[in-house]
Amino acid sequence: MAVCARLCGVGQSRRCRRRQRHNQQDQASDSDMDEEEEERISGVATAGGGFPDRTSTGPPHPQSLAELPPELLVEIVSLLPGTALPNVALVCKKFRQILNTETIWRRRCMEEFGMKDDLRKMEVGGVSSRDLYVKLLHPYRHILGLWQPDIGPYGGLLNVVVDGLFIIGWMYLPPHDPRVEDPMRRRPLFRIHLLESNKATVECMYGHKGPHKGDIQTVKKDEFSTKCNQTDYHRMPGGRQEEFRTWLEEEWGRTLEEIFHEHMQELILMKFIYTSQYDNCLTYRRIYLPPAMPSDLLHPGLFKGTYGSHGLEIVMLSFIGTYARATKLTGDPNVPAGQLTLDVDLRRPVVLPDLEQQRNIEELSRLVMGVHEEVQREDQQQAMDTSAAARGAAEGASGGASVAEGVEADHITCSDSCQPGPSTTTTTTTTSPPEALPFVLPLGVMARNEVYPRTCRKCFYGTGLIAGHGFTSPERTPGLFVLFDEDRFGFIWLELKSFSLYSRLTDHLAHSHAPNMERFEAMLMNMQSWTS
Repeated sequence: MAVCARLCGVGQSRRCRRRQRHNQQDQASDSDMDEEEEERISGVATAGGGFPDRTSTGPPHPQSLAELPPELLVEIVSLLPGTALPNVALVCKKFRQILNTETIWRRRCMEEFGMKDDLRKMEVGGVSSRDLYVKLLHPYRHILGLWQPDIGPYGGLLNVVVDGLFIIGWMYLPPHDPRVEDPMRRRPLFRIHLLESNKATVECMYGHKGPHKGDIQTVKKDEFSTKCNQTDYHRMPGGRQEEFRTWLEEEWGRTLEEIFHEHMQELILMKFIYTSQYDNCLTYRRIYLPPAMPSDLLHPGLFKGTYGSHGLEIVMLSFIGTYARATKLTGDPNVPAGQLTLDVDLRRPVVLPDLEQQRNIEELSRLVMGVHEEVQREDQQQAMDTSAAARGAAEGASGGASVAEGVEADHITCSDSCQPGPSTTTTTTTTSPPEALPFVLPLGVMARNEVYPRTCRKCFYGTGLIAGHGFTSPERTPGLFVLFDEDRFGFIWLELKSFSLYSRLTDHLAHSHAPNMERFEAMLMNMQSWTS
């Protein structure tokens, strides 16, 4: 504030102004010679035709920001971020009055929160841009963006956005199984507005009886909680049976009688019982979309994927080094949300045989397991080298030197057998689009969706995470990652003899990009700990 006062030529008291006038008088005597010299130079330059006459009878130039015309001050202040405006109001009375101008707050709403035509409608309704910014947008700005709800193993995807005159939390749901390429569905869970009073009102949108009282609490940084204050709005006249039938129609697009698989019926009923007990009283943790790099195999982002009897789930595809990784945002009782479902080694491409050979599951298994065994040998060798180096360091300087030499000799001796083949050195970036290759699933491999692409670009060795109920005995099993195009990929689970097809989410998710790669990687590590 002191800096602003010096810029404006004002202070907080008369003493500040008196000191300023005193300083100006002291400076006046020191500048007499400068003024005389300037007049002399100006006279000489004018006589020689070098400079025009600077003598002017117009108004004096302003000496501080406070002396600028109000319309110019409004333009300057409107360029400042909203978080700086409270400090501007503390500078002086004139600045405080300038901040009453609607133009300033309208510009902040537009530039910081993307509001345009909605502002005019709101102002016609009697709510000013300043009230909207100060009482709604600014206080709740920290909950805008992407979030994952804590719903046990099931997780979820919530996007909180400024939507018209509201802040709305939209829960994104996959399309009905197995239509993986259909658009996402979304359901409002809560909203915040200024329509009924001069303060922000939080409403729960869960259930089928319309908006009702709710609450939002900030637990800590990058985490908040919602609470419904009228859970009776969630109940239906027909009791739990009617609630289950309605939920099943929304979640799966069918009735229980239309689902013939008994195990699938059990999974559906289990999910309903587990998720309905929360009554929209949930805790959310912030997540980010993965940053894109020029070397990425395809653009990272969110994808919908088929997971057998568990239906469609949402995964986040990211690239870290030479690996492509898919992390679950929604999960199931076997492999919960937050876990690394796919881990693909982009240094190990797999060349598919002709179509006739592709139909043979034994041939595909031979190709993938050959790469898998090579990876295991390299991991074992690396573990041996690391163990030998550790022993050498523990034995001391002299003994350690001899052990290190022995380890180096062993490494040179086995270099021929451990050296990766030409396929492992292939880079993932190309200067031109790769040629489309024919592709067909092997006989005996189950697919929820028989409509899958019949051409692919590339295939790579990878592993998928499988586990028993309750995430018991988790293990990574080898499989084949198949890149179809920029928006679709698949994975063949060899042990399960199953195929998962993934299709990109095309929805625009606001306020969702990670500040940097470090923050994104830290978020991925935290996600696994949330559901472990």
